[in-house]
Amino acid sequence: MKFCRLFILLFVIITTERLNAQENPASYKFPPRGKNDTIRVASTNDNGEMIPWMSLNEVVIYAERIFKSPADRAAYNRLRYNVLKVMPYALFAKRRYEQLERDLALTTDRKEHKKLVKQCDQEIKQMFKTEIKELTITQGQILTKLIDREVGRTTYEIVKETQGGVKAFLYQSVARVVGHNLKSTYNPEEERDIEAIIASSGFYRQ
Repeated sequence: MKFCRLFILLFVIITTERLNAQENPASYKFPPRGKNDTIRVASTNDNGEMIPWMSLNEVVIYAERIFKSPADRAAYNRLRYNVLKVMPYALFAKRRYEQLERDLALTTDRKEHKKLVKQCDQEIKQMFKTEIKELTITQGQILTKLIDREVGRTTYEIVKETQGGVKAFLYQSVARVVGHNLKSTYNPEEERDIEAIIASSGFYRQ
């Protein structure tokens, strides 16, 4: 009987110690942390309470488009292919002319201006010779619009500013023969399909 009481007493003592350890987190020994166990986040003080938070990349969800007919779907797929084909060229033109404008702003020397313009023109021409000349008429038409979209000026205006009005007229005359128009402008309201394609393409994602 005495042994039974002693056993019960030891059981109560052990159980009490375990409960005290659970109630007091400070008495619990956590395993050592590694260098990748800590995540640094920003925090905001809300009435004395520090609330951790982190920013997430924007997630854009597009509804699946429903087409009236297989022909409409095929036409949209062709447009998507053509836009994705020429969009890198429009972005290249945008970056190159932005760089040209920055370079021109840093010097007032006329000879240096001509040198910078000539260098930019040669780079654009090289791109035309190696790749753009292989574009179809439809792709060329889309490209001239996208250049206006990205650069803020038509292809005709860019040629006129860098090469003069005579060359711009000559280029426009040649372009018209093969179905292009260097004066084509871009209207987002009229080109909603192209806008949707560009928005979902990932060209502007970081």
